[in-house]
Amino acid sequence: MRILEHRALRGPNYYSRYQAIYMRLDIEQLEHRPSDKVPGIAEKLEAVIPTIHEHRCSVGEPGGFLQRVQNGTYAGHMVEHVAIELQNMVGFSVGYGKTVDSYETGIYNVIYRYRDEATGLAAGKAAVEIVQTLYDGGFVDLDPILQHLKEVRDANALGPSTGAIVEAAKARNIPWNNLTEGTSYTQLGHGVKQRRFQATVTDASGIIGHAIADDKDWTKQILGDAGVAVPRGCTCYTWEEVKEAAEWIGWPVVTKPLAGNHGRGVTTDIASMDDLKSGYEAALARVRDDSCAVIVESYIKGEDHRMLVIGGKLIAAARRRPAHVTGDGKSTIRALIDKANEDPRRGVGHENLLTQIHVDEQTQRMLDQAGLTLDSVPGEGAMVFLKSTANISTGGTATDLTDEVHPDIKFAMERIARLVGLDVIGIDLLAETLTKPLDQQSAGVVEVNAGPGFRMHMAPTHGTPRPVGEHVVEMLFPDPKDDGRVPITAITGTNGKTTTTRLTTHILRQAGYSVGMGCTGTVEIDNHVILRGDYSGPAAAAAVLHEPTVEHAVLEVARGGIMRRGLGFDECDVGVLLNIASDHLGERDIHTLEELARCKTVVVDAVKREGGYCVLNADDPLVMEHGTYWARGEIIYFSMDPDNPALADHLSRGGEVFTVNAGRIVLMRGKVLVDVVDVNDVPIAFEGHAPFNVQNAMAAAAVALAHGIEIDDIRAGLLTFHPTPAQMPGRTNYFEADGVYCLIDYGHNVPALVALEPLVNGLGQQRKIGVSSAPGNRRDEDLAALGAQLAKMCDVLYVYESDARGRAEGETAELIRKGASDAGSDCAVEVIMKEKDAVDRAIADAVPGDFLLLLVDDITGTTERLKGRSFPVQSDLSQA
Repeated sequence: MRILEHRALRGPNYYSRYQAIYMRLDIEQLEHRPSDKVPGIAEKLEAVIPTIHEHRCSVGEPGGFLQRVQNGTYAGHMVEHVAIELQNMVGFSVGYGKTVDSYETGIYNVIYRYRDEATGLAAGKAAVEIVQTLYDGGFVDLDPILQHLKEVRDANALGPSTGAIVEAAKARNIPWNNLTEGTSYTQLGHGVKQRRFQATVTDASGIIGHAIADDKDWTKQILGDAGVAVPRGCTCYTWEEVKEAAEWIGWPVVTKPLAGNHGRGVTTDIASMDDLKSGYEAALARVRDDSCAVIVESYIKGEDHRMLVIGGKLIAAARRRPAHVTGDGKSTIRALIDKANEDPRRGVGHENLLTQIHVDEQTQRMLDQAGLTLDSVPGEGAMVFLKSTANISTGGTATDLTDEVHPDIKFAMERIARLVGLDVIGIDLLAETLTKPLDQQSAGVVEVNAGPGFRMHMAPTHGTPRPVGEHVVEMLFPDPKDDGRVPITAITGTNGKTTTTRLTTHILRQAGYSVGMGCTGTVEIDNHVILRGDYSGPAAAAAVLHEPTVEHAVLEVARGGIMRRGLGFDECDVGVLLNIASDHLGERDIHTLEELARCKTVVVDAVKREGGYCVLNADDPLVMEHGTYWARGEIIYFSMDPDNPALADHLSRGGEVFTVNAGRIVLMRGKVLVDVVDVNDVPIAFEGHAPFNVQNAMAAAAVALAHGIEIDDIRAGLLTFHPTPAQMPGRTNYFEADGVYCLIDYGHNVPALVALEPLVNGLGQQRKIGVSSAPGNRRDEDLAALGAQLAKMCDVLYVYESDARGRAEGETAELIRKGASDAGSDCAVEVIMKEKDAVDRAIADAVPGDFLLLLVDDITGTTERLKGRSFPVQSDLSQA
């Protein structure tokens, strides 16, 4: 078997409403060996992966999939189920999958859900190897496969604190996105509503507060001046100063680096010069600069507590104890450590809820002080401490005491958060107890932490877990109804997508919104171009939804993006389906109009059920058949025919329709008729010569209505949107150049040209000279039909070579030329290979009164060459 393609579909797609992995798999010779031809393969598969018995498959009961294997299925189907189960075995709950054959013998499209993209892809590769080995009669050792998948999982997993916040956001339907690979820098929400955080530091965390927390001396000054109990101490820069400070403070003391976190370099309960020297060296090793700054301060006897304040409120309190083991009277300390590390909650660093205990110099010093070694056998119940600090990151444990905090302590902790200026802060408090005020016991605040870890509160070793992630999300999104989303409009169809996208964006901007738009050509933020290229796919969605100023997102969605990567968002507020016509057939297993229709309807299938709208072209039979079936939310139709019988039932139920009545665009709502605008006053309609743009205008008006835009604002938007390179680059741009009339457009398929024909005939002069091509990935018959349609519309046609996309040089142009020549018209056809040369030839041939139809790829270059001697004709088209 060979994997031909393997990638993640990030959002609704052709195969699934959910994110999924797509694998195009060539099972090669196994096409002739279904599973029932391989004796015992079902039993062998179950022996390797016993839990696969739970897969119901189409049978609908446990063991159903294995029945399919026994009765005969193909290797691709087995790969799907194995990929699913491997993910389940490493902790990701997934269940959906499907395997469909293709138009090529032996090649299958295997689809399966994923939670983590990297793990999902790795599971697919492993599944192919496992199934191939079973077919070959080999032995499958599952342990190393699972170990590898766990390593992939752990390398890509969110840390416990970040994960807690993300899970809380998901529970409120707030979208999330990791912004930088390999970090915890995360975005919640979209556009102007977004909030960002890294670990537990949010975009509202004060930089000054962060600096205070990072400087222990500054922290003590701030808190001490405010009357908060803090240890007595000072900052030292030499060993001599450290010794003098310890003698001045009095034993025992603590040493720590001036700047640091997670207890790194901290040594406590120092009562001798030898230990002081070791503590000084440990702190010095953690100093981040050349200052050699080490703090020496008094040691406060009492339990170590971490107090967590979020959004000004004390959320959790935990008593921390340093890493330790408890004797059983039989095991050595070394054996007890090994046993403790077997706890599945313990991992490396911050990957799990607890951290493994590592034996280091600090451990040896603690044992030496207690007169013990790693080979000592402590008595039953005897507690042996292995670290001097109680941080979870060094193997410590935590007991939740949130419900025991005295009101005075609660007030003091919340006050400290205000004094330091942090929205999320961990306060390290040494105190005998949390049940009585601090001034009635030996107590003091020894440190504050920006970006505190949540592990000890989420899953304390003892006590009640606290939903700290939920509190962060509540702080970032205080309105419980706020899901952090901005309205998304997704627009698809065979033709008209870009025009409708740009016009919709224009109407929303005219209504006062900051709009992010992605389309064929650019990504624009509030009318400013930030990216150039084909952005009719999920890359545009990412760019627009990450932008902090965007209030509305308007996204053109093309077939290619849907098939390659999915939509790039999970749901939209308005989905638009303009039309479904033959184009790009034969690519990515889309060979029929019905298959193309299913691809296009992914957009309307992704509309929100509650409060969402679908805008559908009632004049297109395929849209009415497929779009109406898949549509979610409310439907707004648009139609050139006010008497369209397909709309009668919709209107009788109070539905809404945009249509043309007596030369005016109107909104029909039940039996009510609302006037919008005269068609002749809409610039892109070309006084009715461009019916396709009348449809695009109605679609954009319907989107605006769905978003609550008033009719007056819709009218104003339609009246102020012109077919110029500035507002509609490359879409029906009309010029007069030295008496020669020019129409620049991007039409590259027969349906687009058929729609354009009335405009060409309405504007055309004594001779129509065309320049055109098409990408080479069209079918031969499509290229021939394109040539025939061009010959019907032009008197002279220059065909250039566009993107060959796998064809031989000149092959595409020749197919178009032949199609035009075979059409039987009087059109003179010539191939000029380079687009620029073809355009220059057409311009040179034209005389005043001629009409140039320039269907080009390089819209900008062609426009720039004409700009010096032409001007847009906008006001008076009667001469045409």
